[in-house]
Order: sequence, then C-alpha cells, then structure tokens
Amino acid sequence: MGTTGQRPAAQQSAEADGPAVRERSVIKGILAGLRLTFTSGLAGAAVAALVVGVILERVPVFLSGGGVLLLLVLIGFAAGRRSPGPAEPPVTRTALARIEDLRATSGESADVPVEFLLTVAPEPEDGRPAYRVKVDQSVNLVDIPAYRPRGIAVVEYRPDEPWDVRIVTRPTSEWSRRAEAAEIDSAPESTLVEKPGLSEGSWCVLVLVTFLAGAALVVLLFRGELFTSEDHVGSSPKQPSVTSSASASVSRTFTTSTTVSGHSSSLLVLGRMRETVTELAERAGTSEVTAITIQERRMEIRGDSARPPGETLHVQMLPYELFPALVREARTTLGVRSPKSWRIDVAPDSGTGPGTGPRVRVTVTGDEGTAHLDADATARILERRPAGEGGADRG
Repeated sequence: MGTTGQRPAAQQSAEADGPAVRERSVIKGILAGLRLTFTSGLAGAAVAALVVGVILERVPVFLSGGGVLLLLVLIGFAAGRRSPGPAEPPVTRTALARIEDLRATSGESADVPVEFLLTVAPEPEDGRPAYRVKVDQSVNLVDIPAYRPRGIAVVEYRPDEPWDVRIVTRPTSEWSRRAEAAEIDSAPESTLVEKPGLSEGSWCVLVLVTFLAGAALVVLLFRGELFTSEDHVGSSPKQPSVTSSASASVSRTFTTSTTVSGHSSSLLVLGRMRETVTELAERAGTSEVTAITIQERRMEIRGDSARPPGETLHVQMLPYELFPALVREARTTLGVRSPKSWRIDVAPDSGTGPGTGPRVRVTVTGDEGTAHLDADATARILERRPAGEGGADRG
C-alpha cells in the first residue's frame, strides 16, 4: 500500500487546520488589496489635482496635488530603502512527492522551465494528508531525465502555505534512499491546492480602476469651474456668455462676447454668425452696437448708448451669410500662403459718398505677415491690401 493511505488521524487534523490557513491567506490578500486601492486612488487624485490646478490657475489645488504626489514618491522610496531587519525565515518541511505529470514550457537555455503536477506526501508528524499541487521550476537540462511521471522526488514545502513547494534537486543521501524505496499513491484531484488571491492581471486592473476613480473624484469636485468658465459653453456649442458689462447714469457701454466649442463649432458654418449675434444682442438688451468682432470660434459686440444713430449699426442688417466667402477670398488671394488666424471687424462708417455704411474688414495673419480686405455693407469688396504692402501690417 502506498504511503498516502497510512494516516487517517493526520488527515483529520489537517482538514481542521486547512480552513484556518486559507482564512489567514485571504485576510492577507484583502489587506494588501486595500493598501493598493488606497495608494492608487490617492495617486490618481493627486495627478488630477495637478491638472485641474493648472487649468483653473488655482495655486492651492496645484500645490496640494503636487504635495500628495511627492509624499507618495518619498514613501515609496523610503520603503524601498528601508532595511527589513532580521526576520525569521519561513518554516519549511521536507517530504516526498509523486510526479503525476510534467511539461517543459520552453527550452532556449540550459535551465528549462518545467511545470510539475505533484502529489506531496508530508511526514506523519506534520499532521497533513497528501495533496496535489502545481509547481513551476527551472531544471537543468542534465537533470531532466531524472524526473519522469510516477517517479518520486524530494520536495520542500511550507506548512502555512502548502502551495509553496520546491523540488530539491540535490537532496541528502538519506532522502535520496527514501525516495528510491518509497511508493506514493496519487492524491485525488479534489485535493489540488492553489495560491489564493488575485492574479497579476487582476491587480493591474484594480490599480487602473482605482487610479481613474481618484482622478474622476477630483474632476467632479471642480466640475462647476471646469465646465462653466467663460470660455466654455457647456453642452451647446452655440450658447453665449456675457464677459463684461459696465453702466453709468448718463450712458451705458457694454461688451458682450461668446466662445463656441465642440465638433463643427466654427462660426463660418452657415447660419451660425446670425444666430450667435442675435443671442448676444438679446443679452445686451439692444441691437444697436458700435462694433462687431468675429473670429473662428469667438464673437464679440460692443455698444455705447450715448452714440448717435449715425455712429452705430444694427446687428441684423449685415449679410452674415456672405462673410464666409470674404474670409475665403482673404485667405487665398492676399499672399498669405498658410493662414494661421482670421478676424472680421465690423464698424460704422462716418464717411460720405458711395460705400457709406458699415465697414467690414477681414484680417488674415500668417508667416508672411498680415493682410486686409475691406468690404461694404453688402459684402462688395472695396479694397485689398496683401501681406507685405505698406500699411497692411497695421491692425
């Protein structure tokens, strides 16, 4: 009879101790997971605080994020440099094991990684029944023939962590004799023990999720300032916002502007200019203004109630639908090969004669300089000043 059938009392003792060992291992895994979750979440929050502090120009937020991140780095550095001090080595036991199966996972060097399936048969005084375990261990090519299925090997294992098993490649002469004479029955597959806890991939997912959760928490705390600043329009790319307003007892001057954002948010989109200037006029409370400035994603109107009607213009009387063509004309015909920006300025014209009325000026800027194109209230081009010509670079 094999040695696995000779210890019924020991088996009962081991069955009683097994749950306690597994419980301790699970508790260690939970504590390690909690530490990792807290650290990665705090790191994510610190990085997000740095970014939010820069965007909002909030020095305390930036310093808080940087301080926490620096503290985590210092703690990690100190933990790596700290000497663990004298510690008792883990208790190990020597036993015999039956090789149920083995498989080499590669063979590119002298030491070949081999995956063993073993039946470990602890000594009777260890109080543990035979059990199965999978072991990954490198074996020298010269020693490979010594290991074969149904063969007996000498192993070392930890009673508190029975899955931690190592094959002794150079056993003592006494254990070698015992291995040659021993017969071990195969343990049932139900006795297979594995290391409890998360896999390396699961730990990576946990770190990533908690890092992102910490960062998201900081962003949510500052979402009001991040997503409702004067240069951001929330969910609608066409929603205007008033940037400044001043009033006096005799006259009222105002400057109202909006910035659009999002996909296809350029003011050159057909109908976007007229819709935006209408909303700005409603916010200002008047359609009579003294100047209109239009850029790629920004529009501004200015007004002064003290100005006479001849020195103001009505926002709805302009041919906004023709302005995109003026911009294309200025960008392609005025000698600016790679335009970087454009601007439309509309102002009343106090002159007399033909062309009297609002004056429309399109300004294009690029590496070659600044070019201007002037048009009247019907978008008819009156004057071109290409880049490089005298006066063309004056704003």
